[in-house]
Amino acid sequence: MAVLRFALAQHDFAVGAVDANGARAIELAHRAREAGADLVVFPELAISGYPPDDLLRRPSFIAACDAAMERVARETFGVDVLIGHPAQARAVAHTADEHAFQRPLLNALSLLRDGAERTRYAKHALPNYGVFDEKRYFTPGTDPHVMDIAGVRVGLLICEDVWIDAPVDAACAAGAQLLVVPNASPYDTGKQAERLAVLQRQAKRHGVGIAYVNVVGGQDDVVFDGASLLIDADGRVAARAPAFREALLSARYDASSGRFVAEDWPEAGDDPEQALYDGLVWGIRDYVTKNGFPGVLLGLSGGIDSALTVALAVDALGPERVHAVMLPSRYTSQLSLDGARAQAEVLGVGYETVAIEPAFEAMIGALTPVFAGKPADLTEENLQARIRGTLLMALSNKHGRLLLATSNKSEMAVGYSTLYGDMCGAYAPIKDVYKTQVYRLARWRNRQGAVIPEAVIERPPSAELRADQTDQDSLPAYDELDAILERFVEREQSRADIVAAGFDAETVGRVATLVLRNEFKRRQSPPGPKVTPRAFGRERRYPITSGWK
Repeated sequence: MAVLRFALAQHDFAVGAVDANGARAIELAHRAREAGADLVVFPELAISGYPPDDLLRRPSFIAACDAAMERVARETFGVDVLIGHPAQARAVAHTADEHAFQRPLLNALSLLRDGAERTRYAKHALPNYGVFDEKRYFTPGTDPHVMDIAGVRVGLLICEDVWIDAPVDAACAAGAQLLVVPNASPYDTGKQAERLAVLQRQAKRHGVGIAYVNVVGGQDDVVFDGASLLIDADGRVAARAPAFREALLSARYDASSGRFVAEDWPEAGDDPEQALYDGLVWGIRDYVTKNGFPGVLLGLSGGIDSALTVALAVDALGPERVHAVMLPSRYTSQLSLDGARAQAEVLGVGYETVAIEPAFEAMIGALTPVFAGKPADLTEENLQARIRGTLLMALSNKHGRLLLATSNKSEMAVGYSTLYGDMCGAYAPIKDVYKTQVYRLARWRNRQGAVIPEAVIERPPSAELRADQTDQDSLPAYDELDAILERFVEREQSRADIVAAGFDAETVGRVATLVLRNEFKRRQSPPGPKVTPRAFGRERRYPITSGWK
């Protein structure tokens, strides 16, 4: 009876941290060996981190990855190591450009055994959609790789390969009894269900078990959730790993029965709000920490968006690394003042007040002569937001804290945010979170422990840039707005399709026009974690100048 004992390294491997990634792989391989594993599996491109983008164009970076791989091979023993890395193909390819002969770059997966690389598999299916841009860098592989490990025929695939029938069919035709799939699969609110459906279908098609390991961590505008899986040969879920948690997952696979036994797997939760909240927390933590900032700063307005953002920041970094600033104007309500102070006290963050009225009066005074004859309008409202942005950036510069922007996806979609005002910041944690999701997350967080005043959650949302202002003076109710945006942005439905689904035609037309008109603002917004199936940024790129209406 052939039984393979293995470990899946659901861990964070940071982009560019080649030496640290190699050292972490060695340490985890030693732990897997001590636990009795025959094989330890690391995520896709674990040595370089994912996505390394144009680092892959630097020969010195590829050389550093090669050196790290040699070190991992040299310093691991007694356990097979399956690890992802960028690698130049051994064969030389002829090209038509000035570099007459080049060695193509591969998204590779190597098996290390007894101090040397024993086999290398190159990813077949190179994704080039959404956040992926692999065809820019890699040459696809063509050959399946199946090897014997502890008497089990193990077929290799990398991430996208398991979503495409051809690589799976080739591995199984070559005799695979078990498919091992390292991944760098970004999180969004629907991705875990999609992955599960794909893996179950492929397992049942060929009657093979699938061990699926995913990286965890934040990288610029994506977060990786882990959520690794074991799928028996009949499609049954043998084990699910928790999302957004590092773990070395131990299991064994019986090739004769096609079943897994999970030996050391933390329990996975089923709460979608917790997964979303944890993803945002991980995104903040990794962006701030990996970029070397001592802490963060944000404007705490007494509104729901900044209230959720400061709660996320404290959960990510601890209260000692978070500083909040209230920037009141003549239009700031007592409810806002009280709510912001109360939340700062509950969370234990640094807090101060910097009034914008003196700066606002000075600027209005300077502009009055050149505004002569024109009534007050949106210009004066935006001026207040831009004063706040300037003051927050000054505090960020002076104290070295990274400024968090607090705009949500609903606002970003329709341009209900001020360029160089509330859009100021180096990172925008909730830029891909719809307003209705903001409310759900705030209520979820309070169920874990009340940190957001109920008055802040229950109040009508307002930018407080003029007297008695509410968001719904300018926008549809957020339930309606977000439902339209989900169809127009996420699903790319036409206006006619959305109206046919029961929405008011005039409202749909206005929302669609606002989305298309405000692409120029979104291009200038700070990065933030992608958590929906279609995030603004590298995943949804529309032309700014366009005749298409």
